[in-house]
Amino acid sequence: MRRRKRNILLPAALLLLCLLLLGGGVYYWWRVNTGPVSAEAAPRQFMVEAGMTAAAVGEELEQAGIIRSAEVFRWLCRQEQVETRLRTGVYEVNPAMSPREIISILLAGPAPDVAVINLPEGFTVKQIVERLAANGLGTEAEFYAALADFPAAEYDFLDDIPAEVEFPLEGFLFPATYYFDKQASPQATLRRFLDRFAEELTPEVRARLAERGMSVQEWVVKGSIVEREAVKSEDRPVIAGVFDKRLETGMMLQSCATVQYILGEVKPVLTYADIAIESPYNTYLHTGLPPGPVCNPGGASLEAALYPAETEYLFFVAKPDGYHAFARTYEEHLRNVDNWQ
Repeated sequence: MRRRKRNILLPAALLLLCLLLLGGGVYYWWRVNTGPVSAEAAPRQFMVEAGMTAAAVGEELEQAGIIRSAEVFRWLCRQEQVETRLRTGVYEVNPAMSPREIISILLAGPAPDVAVINLPEGFTVKQIVERLAANGLGTEAEFYAALADFPAAEYDFLDDIPAEVEFPLEGFLFPATYYFDKQASPQATLRRFLDRFAEELTPEVRARLAERGMSVQEWVVKGSIVEREAVKSEDRPVIAGVFDKRLETGMMLQSCATVQYILGEVKPVLTYADIAIESPYNTYLHTGLPPGPVCNPGGASLEAALYPAETEYLFFVAKPDGYHAFARTYEEHLRNVDNWQ
C-alpha cells in the first residue's frame, strides 16, 4: 500500500498568514493609539497634580477624550524613561495632539499665566465676579461691562430671559473648577462658563424638558431655588417636588432664597419687613416663579428640578442638622416650626 504524502506546506502557510494578520492587527492598533483622537484643536485645560504617576495622567487624559489609550501613554513614558518627570501644573492640550506631543508638553512645564479657580454651587453672578477679579482675571468693572454687552444670542438657551433680569447670565455660569488663562478677556472667560453649561444640555435633558413642558429658563430658575434652599442631597428632589406642588395648586412659593437674592445677603431669619419688599423676585408677594434664577445651580440641583419627587408635601422647615422637616398641612408645618426653630 502506498502511503499518502502529507502536505507540510499548508500548515506552514496558514501559520505565516496568521502571523501576518496578527502583526498587521497589532501595527494597526499601535498606529491608531499613538495618533491623535481627532482633528479638533480647541484647547482644553488639563491639570497634573502633585504625586500623579504617568499611569494616572494617562487614565485622566483618556477619560477626558484627549488620548485614545492610557496604556499606550504609560508605555511611551516608560520607553522614554520619563515616568517620574511629568511636571505638576495646568496645561493646554487638545485631541489633535498625539500622545508623544502631549508628553513633550508635560515635560516642558505648565503655562505661567493660568489661574485655577473653584466656583462652588450657589454663587451669584456678583460673587463670581468678585472671585474672578480677586484672582487677577480682570477688574469687577470690566466683568460687569462684559456681562452688559455679552452677545447672548450666540447661545440658544439664553433666548427666553425676561428683560427685567439684571444679569441675563445669572444661573448659567456653571459651578466647577476652572483653569483660566489670565490673559483672556472677561468676555472669553464668561464663555467658558456658558460652554460648560451647554454640556449639561444633553439630548436626554432636552427630551425631559420637553416632556415636562419646561423651558431651559424655567429649569434653571427652579434649580437655583432648590440650590439655595437645600443643604442635604437627599432633600433636593423633595424640595423641588414641594415647589412644583405649590405651583400646581396656585400657592405662592414663599421661598426665603428669593428674598435673600433681593437683599443680596443670606439672613438666617427673614423679618416681616424683608418679606414685604416689593420685587418680582419676592415669592412671598407674587405667585409663580421669579423672573430669573437666584444663583448659579450645580448639577445635583438641576437634576432635582428635572426629576422632582412626587410628594403631597406643601411645606418644609430647616432643621439644625441641615435636613428639612416636611409637612402636608399648615398646622403640621407650624408644629415643625415650633420643634425645630
